[in-house]
Amino acid sequence: MTLQLYNTATRRKEPFTPREPGKVGLYVCGVTVYDLCHIGHARSAIVFDVLVRYLRAKGLEVTYVRNFTDVDDKIIDRAAQLGEDPGVLAQRFIDAFYEDMGRLGVLEADIEPRATEHVEGMIAMIEALLEKGLAYAVDGDVFYSVEAFQGYGALSGRKLEDMKAGSRIAVDEKKRHPMDFALWKSAKPGEPQWSSPWGPGRPGWHLECSVMSNRYLGPSFDIHGGGRDLLFPHHENERAQSIGANGGEFARYWVHNGFVTVEGEKMSKSLGNFLTIRDAVEQYHPQVLRLFLLSKHYRSPLDFSKGAVLGQQSGLVRIYRTLKRLEEEAGPPEGLPDFGTLAEGQQDDTTFLGAFVHAMDDDLNTAGAIGILFEKVRDLNRILDAGPAENRVEQLQTGRGELLAAASVLGLLETPPDVFFDEMAGRGLSADRSEIDALVEERMQARAGKDWAKADRIRDRLKEMGVVLEDGPGGTTWRLDV
Repeated sequence: MTLQLYNTATRRKEPFTPREPGKVGLYVCGVTVYDLCHIGHARSAIVFDVLVRYLRAKGLEVTYVRNFTDVDDKIIDRAAQLGEDPGVLAQRFIDAFYEDMGRLGVLEADIEPRATEHVEGMIAMIEALLEKGLAYAVDGDVFYSVEAFQGYGALSGRKLEDMKAGSRIAVDEKKRHPMDFALWKSAKPGEPQWSSPWGPGRPGWHLECSVMSNRYLGPSFDIHGGGRDLLFPHHENERAQSIGANGGEFARYWVHNGFVTVEGEKMSKSLGNFLTIRDAVEQYHPQVLRLFLLSKHYRSPLDFSKGAVLGQQSGLVRIYRTLKRLEEEAGPPEGLPDFGTLAEGQQDDTTFLGAFVHAMDDDLNTAGAIGILFEKVRDLNRILDAGPAENRVEQLQTGRGELLAAASVLGLLETPPDVFFDEMAGRGLSADRSEIDALVEERMQARAGKDWAKADRIRDRLKEMGVVLEDGPGGTTWRLDV
């Protein structure tokens, strides 16, 4: 089975065939650097990190481009609120991005361009669009004319006449059509600005990705990725600009990851459920977060809740306990086997590596692939529990090598067991010991009174705190789930 990817443009899974055999060009829309990254940014970054890792594991040469939007209304407004230079603020949050993503094991892209470094190219693309009658200038602003581009709305599945009928009166009366969008914005006092044929100003948001993808990957390339929230209008506008200016097909495959909610609600600062990566890493080990964010198919919605994350934490702890046992029984691993070499020719999905490849080839099914990792851990535990046998150490070493090689494609199990357990223990408890002791005592009283429903509720609450209860003849004891 070859890799199948769901293409948003065609609304179906398609075999992935690179334009140039053996090479892949991938562009992913990065962050607008006006604040710390949140858990939704983490999901998108990890999804495309895994896609890059898997393509490379399959022997493909990947050029991965991910941009930074470092000039934008949000950056300008935030800088004004803080009394800070917009460029200084943008750099501060770029530095924070690298720190946060590094903790989550997200690899840096091959090329990480910034919008402000490509203004000259944006001006050139605007001039090309004006020449072709796809744009118009009004009083120092330049707008893209959506009615002049045949096929506007094809990517997102929207019809222009429906968008016009359903739109409100345009705020900017300079526009010919409500859906027309800014390519160049005339300068306002105190804002960053550049010289242009239309007067001083700055580029519109959508333009930068068209220019930077063309600069580093060419007018047509393999995969364009990003969060589902970018499909319209950002990606629709990118496509219109790029094809309008350069011809070709722009991106051949469009890949979008699903939304992240928090406790069933859309993440919002006004709701008080806005969860930054830094907040999340304070509460949970980065490998636990990574496992959780890959535990659902990338296109599916993902709800972030304490109980769900702790459930993944328990699973990861079980794997690390097995890795610790393997070190004791078979010695530490001697390097990491190459996944591509191990998996080469593994078409039989009844084998561990064959099943793993089959899951990943099915539109990057990380949820299925993680389930296969857990099955492998169970197999290794059966060998460990069985005791001495011929070739036992060799079996354990080979099995562990396959497990770690597959996990590396997902960016998991990259921390040695001793380090992992030290880091988990260093995080302490999510509640103080007196609270836990009181809940354990309350549960014991509920059990004594045969109030099983209350006892179960208390057990569930303690589980959410990361506490494991052990009932025995002498009473109930508890421990941290590490």
